[in-house]
Amino acid sequence: MIYYITGGERSGKSSYAQNLALSLSKTPKYIATSRVWDGNHQKRIDRHIADRDHRWTSVEEEKAISSIIKAKDVAVMDCVTLWLTNYFVDTKNDIEESLSLAKEEFNKLLGLDATIIIISNEIGMGVHATTEIGRKFTELQGWMNQHIAKHADKATMMVSGIPLTLK
Repeated sequence: MIYYITGGERSGKSSYAQNLALSLSKTPKYIATSRVWDGNHQKRIDRHIADRDHRWTSVEEEKAISSIIKAKDVAVMDCVTLWLTNYFVDTKNDIEESLSLAKEEFNKLLGLDATIIIISNEIGMGVHATTEIGRKFTELQGWMNQHIAKHADKATMMVSGIPLTLK
């Protein structure tokens, strides 16, 4: 089962995903996809870690998400945007290669006997990116979000802390 949760920054995605995971398992797994980019980003990561209690198993994995999800796991992947950033940076901003690699890894999740809750961001709904690299990443994110949503069993969009069912 794949749950897809999307929305804007600070829309309540992580809290919603964590509550969903805890309703499905007493011992969910939290998969953090972020690299530490700077001190401010580290503070954000630390806040997310502090939000979770002893019931959670936290795993950091930048790309190979499918390699750490086991049968019957309930896992929260947080988040697609940071996961895609890792591909985008590593391919020197090549949209096609990044999208291909991300789809290949995501498609491995489809065959797993697990419940996976995937958090993403709708970055294309905000201000239009002023740089070419920003516009390229927005396209990459949009295409990957569509791919995930298409294959998800359930999709939810968070707006101001309120979940809206998409499918």
